Amino acid sequence: MGERRVRIAKARGSSPLTSTPFQVLEVKTPSRETLVDITSQVQKTLAEHDPYFTGLAVVSVPHTTAGVTMNEGADPAVARDIVQALARLVPRDAGYSHSEGNSDAHLKASLIGNQVMIQVEAGHLRLGTWQSIYLAEFDGPRTRRVDLTFLAG
Repeated sequence: MGERRVRIAKARGSSPLTSTPFQVLEVKTPSRETLVDITSQVQKTLAEHDPYFTGLAVVSVPHTTAGVTMNEGADPAVARDIVQALARLVPRDAGYSHSEGNSDAHLKASLIGNQVMIQVEAGHLRLGTWQSIYLAEFDGPRTRRVDLTFLAG
């Protein structure tokens, strides 16, 4: 769905409240509304974290106008269809009360959600044949943060 840049930030180590390590991806989105396939970046970060890791990977975004979802990655038309369907369901100019002009982005992000959880076995994401992980941008272009948390199983 267009040009994208992904930068993998250095690990921050462990959360102060738990001993769970996490990593951060920075994703530059190319347009106001798009789905950016981040599957390969998540897999690469997982392999760098621990090539033998088994457990769960939690992929989340700390933003109110972006989300994370999983869907078909083989045909880019699916991602375009999702963005277009959300635009029809939640129009940009529908007389919202929020004064910043991005109420539709907040609503779309709420519909998509801010995290997904994926099983990991021996350092590999256990995705279905056609599944990909997407950062869902609804108020771009921006640089977005994607947090990866690895929970050993």
